[in-house]
Amino acid sequence: MRILLLALRSLRREWHLPELRTLAASLVLAVVALGVVATLTARMERGVLASAAELIGGDLGVSAPQNIPDKFAVAGRQRGLSITQTASFPSVAFAQQQSQLLDVLAADNAYPLRGTLLISDSSGRQIVSHAPAAGSVYLDHRALVALNKRVGDSIQLGGRDLRIAGELMQEPDGGELVAMAPRALMSLDDAEQAGLLGVGSRARHSLLLAGEPADVQRWRTWAQSTALPQGGELITPEQTQERMRSAFDRAGAFLRLTALLSALLSGVAIALASQRYARRKTSEVSLLRALGTSRARVFTLLIGTMAGLAIPAAFLGVVLALALAQGAWMFASQLFVGVPTVLPILPSLAAAGMGIAVLVGFALPPLVRLADIPPVAVFRASMARRIRRFDALYLIPVVVALALIWNLSGSATLAGILAVSLLGVAVVAALLAALLLWLARRIAPGGHPALRLGMAALARRRGLSIVQATALSMGLTALLLLAVVAPSLLDGWRQELPSDTPNWFVLNLQDDQRDDFSKALQRIGANQLNMMPLAVGKLTAINGHPIDTMTFKDERAKEWSDRQLRLSWSNDLPPSNTVIAGSWFEPHPSQPEVSVDTMWRDMYALKLGDTMRFDVGEGQVDARIASFRHVDWTSFRVNFFLLMDPTHATALPHTWLASFYLPRGHTEELATLSRDYSNLSLVDVDALLDRVREIVQRVTGAVRWVLGFSLLAGALVLAAALATSGQERRHEAALLRTLGARRNLLRIAAACEFALLGLIAGVTAALGSMVGGWWLGRSVFHLKDFMPHPVPLALSALAAAIVVMLLGLAGTRKVTHTPPMRLLRAE
Repeated sequence: MRILLLALRSLRREWHLPELRTLAASLVLAVVALGVVATLTARMERGVLASAAELIGGDLGVSAPQNIPDKFAVAGRQRGLSITQTASFPSVAFAQQQSQLLDVLAADNAYPLRGTLLISDSSGRQIVSHAPAAGSVYLDHRALVALNKRVGDSIQLGGRDLRIAGELMQEPDGGELVAMAPRALMSLDDAEQAGLLGVGSRARHSLLLAGEPADVQRWRTWAQSTALPQGGELITPEQTQERMRSAFDRAGAFLRLTALLSALLSGVAIALASQRYARRKTSEVSLLRALGTSRARVFTLLIGTMAGLAIPAAFLGVVLALALAQGAWMFASQLFVGVPTVLPILPSLAAAGMGIAVLVGFALPPLVRLADIPPVAVFRASMARRIRRFDALYLIPVVVALALIWNLSGSATLAGILAVSLLGVAVVAALLAALLLWLARRIAPGGHPALRLGMAALARRRGLSIVQATALSMGLTALLLLAVVAPSLLDGWRQELPSDTPNWFVLNLQDDQRDDFSKALQRIGANQLNMMPLAVGKLTAINGHPIDTMTFKDERAKEWSDRQLRLSWSNDLPPSNTVIAGSWFEPHPSQPEVSVDTMWRDMYALKLGDTMRFDVGEGQVDARIASFRHVDWTSFRVNFFLLMDPTHATALPHTWLASFYLPRGHTEELATLSRDYSNLSLVDVDALLDRVREIVQRVTGAVRWVLGFSLLAGALVLAAALATSGQERRHEAALLRTLGARRNLLRIAAACEFALLGLIAGVTAALGSMVGGWWLGRSVFHLKDFMPHPVPLALSALAAAIVVMLLGLAGTRKVTHTPPMRLLRAE
């Protein structure tokens, strides 16, 4: 207790010192930056998850080809969850002489639990609604045009006359974002009374739930431990359509990247301030040791002082973080309409813990070194600088930084890339600084006096100069990744979905229809037409072993073996496909060959040269695996898991699959086209494209808000790095002023010194962020051709050098305007 009181008195006595205040400000801002970023990220990730929930109409659910057992609904109500029941099925609607196959969703009055159901009434007014009442139905525009009906008219569906109560404008998609046919929404009671959901129907039943995240997770845990009905599966936001999962994964990765980089920036600032404070305490510790204070007591006193500073600073940081996060959310919440607005406290508390952990991790080694200072150092300051012992304590900052990266990244790949990139930047910056100091001894003697003074100042503080250059480089690398590379990544993601991305797919196109259908599309203004053959078969054997007798580690293998396979072929490697092993087909191979997607390779443990047997129609094909491909399933192109060589596949019974782009506003032309080619299935993916573009827009806004707070941490790094040599610079300036140096000479010398540091940091950061950004784009965000633009990075590096120089000059302004005697007395 006595040593604690002594530490608190020491803290109160030293509070006027700029070093201690800088350390406190660093910790407060670090906690604020970490807390605000973590809180905003938690809320925005919740918003992204809410967007995923909109795709299924609820937070969670279960579906099956028969009625869902009552125990699932009972378990949901027991946990306080809201519940709705739906059933989806195809059915034909009749209206006088017109008929149209519809994709029907029957739902109760609670639907939807998540998302928005928007309809347009007979007057054209748009209304947010729930499922229609009994005796009525909602139809989308395609259905209205195909049946030649308007809102207020009646149709016959399932043998019942239903009044069209509204036009579907927007609806949760139930996870099915591709519409094979025009959509209809009817009452679940009507569907049951019409016998549309009886035994033998093609309906798929769903039970959707929504509520507080903890309650939803409890139901999910229970459902995962309970036997699902035959053919049933859980409906989760993570298990939505493949392209949407990729979009959500990228969204989460972007938010984690911004949070992680801001955390690293704060950590660097804390480390610099801690080192500076430790150096400031050297003379005091030397005096205590000379007066007989033991090493353990000195160390306890230092730790107590740090604790007395860290706890109030962390508490203040938490309060400010919560206040700023709440204020920021008032402006940013428009990005995520409908997201719960409860302010999460745990992220800010965790940020305080991380801030203190970083403080301890980076301050502990120099504090231990302080405690090791011999008593004689009070008479000879050089004795304090002779301690260069290396032990495990010096690994603590590295371990803390790696733990911070691992904890905040949520991805081993993301963590590894950032760790290696920042480590490489640190090594390169240190080497460049050392090279500059080596050149300073050989070039400076013949240069301008101001340049000689600036380079001599760097050379005198060799270790400190290297630390400054390394810290500035790491901080600027993180800032460039945030400010330049992250927007470029978002642009690359956005460019994957250009405005003319194919938004319609056509199934069951026959050989004799291809030319006429192509001309019909041209007449209505469609473009980007792409056709590929499609054969339907079944995998029956691998290397001569029947598939039914084989066992596989991957549980998906059995399920895929029972499915029908879709095969295609092409002379050229299709876009969005990359051969990663083997080679593409020769013009005329002697035996059938097949190219396999990497998912199938891993699922069935396949190797090049293996033989796969397919039953297609009434024949069999034994194809040798010639290559493995990586397929970009986010490209919205026609892609296949299995591609055969055209020489042997052309004779297989097949139809054609086509994709094309058609601007909005051609509903009537499409209805006519559908009637003229009644055997075709037109698949609309506009809803899917709109959803992905919406996610990109939301993430762009979220990253912009998080970036604003991360820049505060970056500014702190610059200020802390430049302040590390402030005490030495003041002493040197006082001596030079005493010896007759003019203010202009000192200012120019300081400009040269800081410009060289800024140039090293800028060049290293530009190279590091370019390599790290390229690596992130390919490995984390799966942007195949992404490369950060070098011009913005080069300009940023130049701007960084200028900013560092100006900040350095601003920091030395007081020194150059203060009389030398006052500076020497202050020392």
